[in-house]
Amino acid sequence: MTRKEFLLTTAAPLAARTDEPKVQRKNRLKQGVCPGVFGRNMPFEDRVRHAARLGAHCFDLQRPENWPVIKKYGLVPTVVPGGGRLTDGCNDKALHEKILAEFRENIPRARKEGVPNVITFSGNRRGKSDEEGLENCYLVLKEAAKIAEDNEVTIVMELLNSKVDHKDYQCDRTAWGVELCKRVNSPRFKLLYDIYHMQIMEGDVIRTIRTNIQYIGHMHTAGNPGRHQFDDTQELNYRGIAQAIVDAGYTGYLSHEYSPTTPDPLKTLDEMMAICDV
Repeated sequence: MTRKEFLLTTAAPLAARTDEPKVQRKNRLKQGVCPGVFGRNMPFEDRVRHAARLGAHCFDLQRPENWPVIKKYGLVPTVVPGGGRLTDGCNDKALHEKILAEFRENIPRARKEGVPNVITFSGNRRGKSDEEGLENCYLVLKEAAKIAEDNEVTIVMELLNSKVDHKDYQCDRTAWGVELCKRVNSPRFKLLYDIYHMQIMEGDVIRTIRTNIQYIGHMHTAGNPGRHQFDDTQELNYRGIAQAIVDAGYTGYLSHEYSPTTPDPLKTLDEMMAICDV
């Protein structure tokens, strides 16, 4: 299973810094974190504590048992399990009953706990055409969207690359995801625009964000190539991207999802957040 299927990280204890002051951000863009940006050797609560200290607003990809810790430090748990899995998702009609049952359980729980977004996936193509995949996803999501509307929770489907990381995944281009949003036609169904993945598949990130901002409910960052922190070895200009996101009037979260290669993940996270703090 991949991290998108919410394997909770387990790690050996690492001494936590507890005496450092909270970093003050401009907060024009609400930044968040995913577990992997802290490396492998930090207990979960320390990760949340440091995320809050560094000015994060949310913590992504955690199961309900970790939400109390996230909320303890004033962060919002988001992009939590909704319905379906990465490879076995909404484009498979045989799974629709099971996926709807998951949405019926997970969406009301998200509302009760103040969680704004739940995640879903298209699933792998397995020979389905783009049109067949769209229609199958529409059939289940039009029903799921009613549940989301009743609970004021947004379902986000993640855009992932099928070139490098997730072979055969169907929701691998913005235009396909936007068409699905138009068919579902609900303010409670949007896209999780992963900048790393879409740079691999189509590039033209800033123009795509500007054109489709109304269909984007959440965002993820990482450098490309490599999916590491963004620095001078990477091809994405995150300061410019962040400015374009703010200028487009985006009010959701942008969460960092890179895998650090540096010896000090906390210093690196501070630097990445500073780049996006436009």
